[in-house]
Amino acid sequence: MAKLINIGFGNMVNSQKIVAVVNPDAAPVKRMVQSVKGSNSLVDATQGRKTKSVIVTSDDILILSAIQPDTIARRFAEVIESKGEDHE
Repeated sequence: MAKLINIGFGNMVNSQKIVAVVNPDAAPVKRMVQSVKGSNSLVDATQGRKTKSVIVTSDDILILSAIQPDTIARRFAEVIESKGEDHE
C-alpha cells in the first residue's frame, strides 16, 4: 500500500515514487528545474516560499518543496520503518 509523505503545507507525495530528494542550489539541479519549467513535469509545492529541496520521482516529475531535504528524508525513513512493522 502506498504511503504519503508530507512535503510541507499540507502537500503530500507518494513514498513509492520518490527517487531522490536533492538540494536545489547545485547547478545540475537548477538546470533540471529550468528545463521542465512551464511544463506538466514540474510541481511547485512551496506555497510561495523559498525552494529548499527538489524531489525527483520515478515518473520524471520534479516537485519543489520549501522543506529541507533532511526533514523529508527523516519522514521518508519513518514511512519505511512503519512499513517494516506492518509486515511483522
